[in-house]
Amino acid sequence: LMASQAGVVNTFWAVFVPVLFNPFGVYLGRIFSQGYVPDEVLEASRMDGAGELQTYLRVSLRMLGPGLVTVFLFQLTAIWNNFFLPMVMLSDQNLYPVSLGLYTWNSSATVTPDYYPVVVTGSLLAIVPLIAAFVLLQRYWRSGLTAG
Repeated sequence: LMASQAGVVNTFWAVFVPVLFNPFGVYLGRIFSQGYVPDEVLEASRMDGAGELQTYLRVSLRMLGPGLVTVFLFQLTAIWNNFFLPMVMLSDQNLYPVSLGLYTWNSSATVTPDYYPVVVTGSLLAIVPLIAAFVLLQRYWRSGLTAG
């Protein structure tokens, strides 16, 4: 109803904006930062003459890399697999995400069985970006595990 009042129904923004902020991501980021960045490191940075912003950017943010990558991958997976929100917000099939497009193809495959190979191939190709993201960002997880 709020998206309809704002006039963003059947647009990219109706699907993108609601999934930007994840309460679990905020919670995980807070808990991770409390436990992973020692107060001694922050105090040493302040003693060296760094300001709060400089301490955050040069010390804390670099230490929080594994936690930020974890939150990013959780969020990426949730957005990529999102089904219900696009189904409700979008009526133009050109705006459908991969999951909803595969559902549409699968519905067509029940009528015309020739579409089954297309659905299976589309499903295989739909997971390639997620696998690539996990493989490319895996080194940050490994560095976080070995540092602890």
